[in-house]
Amino acid sequence: MLALKEVVGPGHQTPADVLEDASIVIAYYVPFTTKLAKTNAEYGRLASLEWALAYEETNAMFVHLNAHLIEFLESMGYKAAVAKDASKFPRDTLISNWSHRHFAYAAGLGTFGLNNMLITKSGCCGRYSTVATNLDVIPDSPLTEELCLYKKDGSCKVCIDNCPVTALSTSEYDRWQCYSLLRENAEIYTEFSSSYQDDTEESTAIKGSQVCGKCITASPCAFWQQPSSRSAIPALQK
Repeated sequence: MLALKEVVGPGHQTPADVLEDASIVIAYYVPFTTKLAKTNAEYGRLASLEWALAYEETNAMFVHLNAHLIEFLESMGYKAAVAKDASKFPRDTLISNWSHRHFAYAAGLGTFGLNNMLITKSGCCGRYSTVATNLDVIPDSPLTEELCLYKKDGSCKVCIDNCPVTALSTSEYDRWQCYSLLRENAEIYTEFSSSYQDDTEESTAIKGSQVCGKCITASPCAFWQQPSSRSAIPALQK
């Protein structure tokens, strides 16, 4: 975990930045439903309204779920805290200073795919959250098994094909191109507000849901469906 400043960016926080005597970070994954994924996959270039709502509601749920987890840990005599930077999204770098996905990777929840998402053994169509704590347990280790089909054997590039703005390739992830579509969706879905706000002028100006999800809703790794059932979530219509 201490290498995250090199892997993610120099501004990335460590657990000790959040909790002075933190020993581990608890990372967990909440999968979306196939029904929700289907609404987004079938909607076309932009995200579906259902997807935008689920994104914001899940982020709001994490606030309450993490508070409950912290209360539980404190009742056992431990300390725990949530990183304030987890809810911020720097627009000058588009790189989070507290990456739930990278902590989840370090905890062994999954491996990164071509879509820059963390693929778990349950899939990648969902959301992650984390809590830093001084809980006295032995931490897990990163997976040794590769879960991205392309990285494993070159058999899949569905996420690349599904990206409406060609932000993905086998060699790089264009975060600025990706962000352009998030902004486009945010201009449409303003009724649910935005989970990511900070004190910058640009952040204050963005009132909508910065969502997309096209690379995780119609891919084999979304829910690890068997070939015979993948038709339940159709390929995207561009």
